[in-house]
Amino acid sequence: MYTNLLPGLEPTLPSSWYTRKKYFALEREHLFMREWICVGREEEIPHKGDSKVLDLCGESILMLRNGKGEIKAFYNVCRHRGARICPAPGDDDSVLALKGGVVGSRSIICPYHAWTYDLDGQLISAPFLNDNPDFDMKGVQLHPVGVSTWGGFIFLNLTPDQAPDFEETIKVARRRFVRYPLSDLRIAHTISYEVNANWKVLCENYNECYHCGPVHPELCRVVPAFREAGGANLDWERGIPHREGATTFTFSGESTRRSFPGLDADEQVRHKGELVYPNLFLSMAREHVTFYILQAKGPDKTIIDCHFLFEPHEIDKDDFDPSDVVHFWQVVNLQDWAICERVQQGVNARVHERGVYAPMEDWNLDIRRYVIDRIGPYAGD
Repeated sequence: MYTNLLPGLEPTLPSSWYTRKKYFALEREHLFMREWICVGREEEIPHKGDSKVLDLCGESILMLRNGKGEIKAFYNVCRHRGARICPAPGDDDSVLALKGGVVGSRSIICPYHAWTYDLDGQLISAPFLNDNPDFDMKGVQLHPVGVSTWGGFIFLNLTPDQAPDFEETIKVARRRFVRYPLSDLRIAHTISYEVNANWKVLCENYNECYHCGPVHPELCRVVPAFREAGGANLDWERGIPHREGATTFTFSGESTRRSFPGLDADEQVRHKGELVYPNLFLSMAREHVTFYILQAKGPDKTIIDCHFLFEPHEIDKDDFDPSDVVHFWQVVNLQDWAICERVQQGVNARVHERGVYAPMEDWNLDIRRYVIDRIGPYAGD
């Protein structure tokens, strides 16, 4: 399938796979609709009856906590006539003053004909049909969406009867971050970005530090190893050391916040990161975690929500202020998004058939394999 454009360097995916709607449609159907997608944190729906409507790959999804406190998710569509049950964020229902949706901690009511489901998605009432002997309500449930959690993160799968093993999806992150108290952390700040670049460009950028020297001077002042030898030979398993005297991601490299209890000696002074395919970036410091959730909106557009996690022990302090971390990562993030947009612009050039990976970018071969395994059989190239 591949022809090396530059001898000795591995080629990327074809440029058309980053730019054309055909390949994005294949990714939507055969990758995003079938993989475990990170959608947020458990703290976002903390109580029984709490709910949230998500736009996931163009599908409206209702996520909630049932009467037992379990997280459930369903396609946001009534089994009767297909009406959307709950409004999406920003929808204006003022004209009809529609009633329905998730009511209290007991039921989900369709606003069209008042078909009513419990919080496990089971139909429990259909007006004027409840006593119809030919209508079996027990056989009617909302279309389910797969739900799994790890470390306080919520993952959904839109084709649950064909979902890959969830433990396989998160096994590397689970092992590498076992001493970080992820489940206990809370979101203290969020920044949302709209980036004019393909989601794979963003993943490839996150997966290498060859670009760190030219693009991230502030980051490299805190972690000089990122620019040494073009980011080659980085020991991601052990973690990447900060410069002498620096222990975290702030402009000074310091923080008065305590380290997470239970970290080993390396984790007190080193950075660990991970990409959980296809849409979760994790960056670990000794006293905060930055994570990114990607939403691919088209071949050349990606929404990124950047969240900052801290211990409740710190957040509850009267003088808690995460701005030292937030301002640092805002600078780094904007540098990343700008250079990724430059890549997207470049791969659209008529002369650009595909790029290549330098040896220090070999982690990106994982992305190439990941995408080919899922859409290659349907690409027709």
